[in-house]
Amino acid sequence: MNKGCDDRWSGFVIMSSEELLSVDYEVFGRVQGVFFRKYTQAEGKKLGLVGWVQNTNAGTVQGQLEGPAPKVHQMQHWLQTTGSPQSRIAKAEFKNEHAVDELHFEDFKVVR
Repeated sequence: MNKGCDDRWSGFVIMSSEELLSVDYEVFGRVQGVFFRKYTQAEGKKLGLVGWVQNTNAGTVQGQLEGPAPKVHQMQHWLQTTGSPQSRIAKAEFKNEHAVDELHFEDFKVVR
């Protein structure tokens, strides 16, 4: 009976030991007026990430991602190469990437 309890806690420890990352991003190119924020939000949610995305006055899209390191890296690749169907990504920049102990957002939001 103790073994069952040990296994349950063991699984919890494994899940909670996965490294969480936070990273800021900015995407350049044709990324406004092409549903880029909507697709970014959908992709972030699909990957189980939290954070936000918004348009900038400079014509770029920026935001912040948080979640398990492999999923954050997957989203970074998506932001560099995929985006929304009508977008044309020139480049994506990532800054302030660092490990976090806990997530600071509850969802992935489009900021207007």
